[in-house]
Amino acid sequence: MPNDTHSQHADHGPLRRMIGSIVALFHARLELIGIELAEERERIIAVIFLGLVAVMFAMMALISLTALVAVAFWDTYRWQVLAGITGVYAIGAVICALRARSGLHAAPIVFEATLHEFEKDRDMFREP
Repeated sequence: MPNDTHSQHADHGPLRRMIGSIVALFHARLELIGIELAEERERIIAVIFLGLVAVMFAMMALISLTALVAVAFWDTYRWQVLAGITGVYAIGAVICALRARSGLHAAPIVFEATLHEFEKDRDMFREP
């Protein structure tokens, strides 16, 4: 009887190693996904913060510029100057919105490295 138990364990040895290898491979890929998520989160937070600061300074500059131009032309062309400044701001807003939209459409694939590793793993298991 002891030989039967030993032969059963020997038969399961390669299967267990293969399952263990697959689990380890899957675990490594999940770790890669986690790392990529953390990197992407940090990058997005930094971009959002810098973008908000830039918008705040730009708004302060535009308000100051608008007041300066309006005061300079107040006696002669006040309505025309205010209408011109409004048009320039509207054109700038449209250009920024279009560029932001095109930037979203041209965004890189999320988890590109992980997907590439999964493809390599799949190809490795397909080959005889």
